[in-house]
Amino acid sequence: MDKKIKVLVVDDSAVVRQTLADIISADPHMEVMAAAPDPFIAAEKIRKEIPDVITLDIEMPRMDGITFLQKIMSQHPIPVVIVSSLAEKGSETAFKALEYGAVDIIQKPRLGTKQFIEESKILICDAIKAASLARMKPISAKPLHVSPKLTADAVIPKTKTKAMLETSEKVVAIGASTGGTEALRVLLESMPLDAPGMVIVQHMPENFTAAFAKRLDGVCRISVKEAEDNDTVVRGRALIAPGNRHTLLKRSGARYYVEVKDGPLVSRHRPSVDVLFRSTSQYAGKNAVGVIMTGMGDDGARGLLEMKQAGAITIAQDEESCVVFGMPKEAVKRGAVQKVLPLEMIAKEVIKVCSGVISIVNAKNK
Repeated sequence: MDKKIKVLVVDDSAVVRQTLADIISADPHMEVMAAAPDPFIAAEKIRKEIPDVITLDIEMPRMDGITFLQKIMSQHPIPVVIVSSLAEKGSETAFKALEYGAVDIIQKPRLGTKQFIEESKILICDAIKAASLARMKPISAKPLHVSPKLTADAVIPKTKTKAMLETSEKVVAIGASTGGTEALRVLLESMPLDAPGMVIVQHMPENFTAAFAKRLDGVCRISVKEAEDNDTVVRGRALIAPGNRHTLLKRSGARYYVEVKDGPLVSRHRPSVDVLFRSTSQYAGKNAVGVIMTGMGDDGARGLLEMKQAGAITIAQDEESCVVFGMPKEAVKRGAVQKVLPLEMIAKEVIKVCSGVISIVNAKNK
C-alpha cells in the first residue's frame, strides 16, 4: 500500500479513542484522519475530509451509532467497522449494523494480558484494511426487516434428529470473513430442508456468533446453531463456529461431529478457516465439499487446497459478488478451486454435487 488508509475514529470514550488511535497510528499503512466523540462532530469532520474507513461505536450520546450508520450508507457510503464491547445482550443490535451496511464488527479493545492486547491489534488493523477494500453500495435509509419463513416452518417443522450419517453423505465446510454475514444469509436461505450438513467459520468476535446463528435460524428452512463441542453434523443443519474458538470436523464411524477448542491465532484468526478445512480434508476427504467466500487475507486457501488434494469438491465465490475478493482469490491462485461461482449460484451447485454423489452411491447399493 503506497497511500495510507485514512481512518475516522468515532467513540464517546476518550480512552477508547486514544487506544484505537495508538493502534492505528502504529501501523505504517494507516493514519488517524480525525477522532470524534459523537456522530454530529463526526459529520463535521467528514464534510471537511472524506475518510477511507470509519470505526464506529454503537452506544453514543446525541445519536446512536446505528442511526448514524444508516445516514452514512443512504447518503455517502463509506466503509464502516463497528467497534463494540459486544455484551451478549447487545449482539442483536450489532448484527443489525451489518444488515445496515457495516463492513465488519470487532471487539472493543480492553485491558488484559499482553497476548490479548497483541491479538486485538492484529484483528483491529486487519478489519480496517479489509474495510478499505470493500465495495460499497448505497442502501435505503428505511430499516430492513427480515420476514421469517412462517409458512415453511408451519408445514414442515425443523428437524432436531441426530441420526447417524451414512458414509455416502457429503459434509460441506464453508469459510468467510469480511462481507460474509450477508453472503452466508443468501447462501443458507437457498438451502432446502434436506441440505447436507454444514460447518461454517465466519470471522467474528465471541458472543456474536450465537446471535448470528439465531438470526439465520429464524429466516432459513434449515436449522442453524452456534457449534458446541461434540455436536453432530446432520442433514438440514448448519453449525457456526463460535467466536474466539477453533472448530474442527471429526469422525467416529459413520458419524461426523465437531470439536470446539482453544488455540493460538491461525492465519491471524480464531476461529480459522484453515483449521476447519484441514480437519475436513483429514476426516471427510472425498465426502466433503469446501466453499470459500468473501473476505480479506488468505485464511482458508491452504486448507482448501488440502481438501482438493484429498478428493473434495471445492468452490469459490466470484469477484463480482464478493465484498472483498481476498480469500477466494488466494485460493484460486494456489490451484485449490475447481469452480468459481456467483454467490446466488453456490447453493444450487452444492445441492447438485451432493445429490449426484448420493444418487450414484444408492444406485451401486441396489
